[in-house]
Amino acid sequence: MPSRIDGDYLRSNHIESSIARAFMQGAGFSEKDLKERPVVGIFNSWSEMNPCNLNLDQIAKSVREGIMEAGGLPVEIPTISIHEQINYPSSLLLRNLMAMDVEEMIKRSPVDGVVLLNGCDKTVPAQIMGAISAGKPAISLSAGPRALSIYKGEEMTIHSLWGKKEERQKGEINDKGWEEYLSKLIPGPGTCNVMGTASTMSALMEALGLALPGTSFFPSQSKERELAAKKTGRMAVEMIKEKRTPDQIVTLESLENAFRTVCALGGSTNAVIHLEAIAGRAGLRIGIDRFRLWSETTPHLVAVSPSGPYSLHDFSQAGGVPALFKRLATLLHLESRVVTGETWSKIIGRTESTDSPVLRTLDNPINPDGGLAILKGSLAPGGAVFKRSAVPKEFWTHRGPATVFEGIEDMEKRINDPNLPVGPESVIILRGMGPKGGPGMPESAKVPIPKKLWESGVRNMVRISDGRMSGTADGAVVLHVTPESAEGGPLALVQDGDIIELDAIKGRLELLVDAKELDKRRKNLQKAKSPSRGYDWLYHQHVTQADTGVDFDFLIDPAVRSR
Repeated sequence: MPSRIDGDYLRSNHIESSIARAFMQGAGFSEKDLKERPVVGIFNSWSEMNPCNLNLDQIAKSVREGIMEAGGLPVEIPTISIHEQINYPSSLLLRNLMAMDVEEMIKRSPVDGVVLLNGCDKTVPAQIMGAISAGKPAISLSAGPRALSIYKGEEMTIHSLWGKKEERQKGEINDKGWEEYLSKLIPGPGTCNVMGTASTMSALMEALGLALPGTSFFPSQSKERELAAKKTGRMAVEMIKEKRTPDQIVTLESLENAFRTVCALGGSTNAVIHLEAIAGRAGLRIGIDRFRLWSETTPHLVAVSPSGPYSLHDFSQAGGVPALFKRLATLLHLESRVVTGETWSKIIGRTESTDSPVLRTLDNPINPDGGLAILKGSLAPGGAVFKRSAVPKEFWTHRGPATVFEGIEDMEKRINDPNLPVGPESVIILRGMGPKGGPGMPESAKVPIPKKLWESGVRNMVRISDGRMSGTADGAVVLHVTPESAEGGPLALVQDGDIIELDAIKGRLELLVDAKELDKRRKNLQKAKSPSRGYDWLYHQHVTQADTGVDFDFLIDPAVRSR
């Protein structure tokens, strides 16, 4: 048996193929259909342990209808499903495992192409990474954002959680108030209803060309998403007939389109990691210099929470990603192709111009320098990320003394200590949160404001970590500091009182400590201990740093590994 098969295996007259067809007939498929129709795998990440993806069982039914209408044979295949808030300590820890699951099941199953059903943020890149490596025609469709919540008579998004969490941690919300708030927070299935990581990744798939244009932000339980699912199913069959595979779509030009879209959206910082991982599967490398160039030359145009006052529904009504592409046309590679086989030039040619405050123009941007800043310097020689779009400009440049926490437990133990050596000008350091140290870069980098500062009215301050932050959050937080502290990066050398300098305009992050002093400190560093068995051991041994996508080194395309 070869390591990669497709639907021809079921259509073959080989004796083993005939036995495989017999088993499939036991599942209700006819001999005629198995021999004559293109087989489309519906790779479904539905799970009751993943409320963001819970509507995918219904979406799969619509995809199935579309596949059958186009003459294909739909076969639903479950995949691993991961959720950022539920899987401990981080769903990024399991992203590569899910990608392996998807890749191997695509390669080793007799399907001609696949529809990838995803939702909660890491399920999107995991499926795409696996599909790119597997090499068969693939199209992505997300669960879509859930409805807005209603709390005390007012509309509410998941973005409100971060302020409420701070109030709860400081004892300003009692048990009853907290439970009442939480009971209204998640009103039903679907992904987070702001421009968080899930919405950003859905838009990124569309901009990259791997999803139908204009489908990212249809509500999770809507007629529009149902129709998009049917169209996705039909398109999967067309892609199989036309042999339209991911390697024809994922190019350096389409990767640039995707990241410029993220910057213009004021999207999640997590996109930087996932886009580099996707590039690595396609034999490409973006690198910090390209990320910085694209970021610095892409204006922030979309005013959606948490980087603006409007909702995803407002942006969808304004035309969504195709309308944004039309605004960004002079900065994009419009000859890049999408799953339909069309170029973006043709798509935006039929996209109507919009007039909405949620979507600005190039000559009237929210910020001309883009929503994401890519930083580099003595504290982050391999790079770091700062979400300018979700931070007041007064925090874009800052110099102050460090207050250091050694991981989550240390932070939780001391953050509300009245004797904590911290002031409003301090720079809080939370280390030990990187790919290996976390493990999996938990979304804990948005350290709470110390209680004594909170009580004096402080609501924002500079925080720096080798971990990540939820795309639904805001705040003056520097993320993904590379190399991580567990690998001996400069972040591991910082001590209380060291002066840190941030300049998110010039893209700098500096540790202002003499090099000889740092050499002395480096001699006392201890290497992070490796787990002894199982997936944790595999992850620790083979995961790469944030600047190379936090993928496993043995899964990255050999052409990239050899550079």
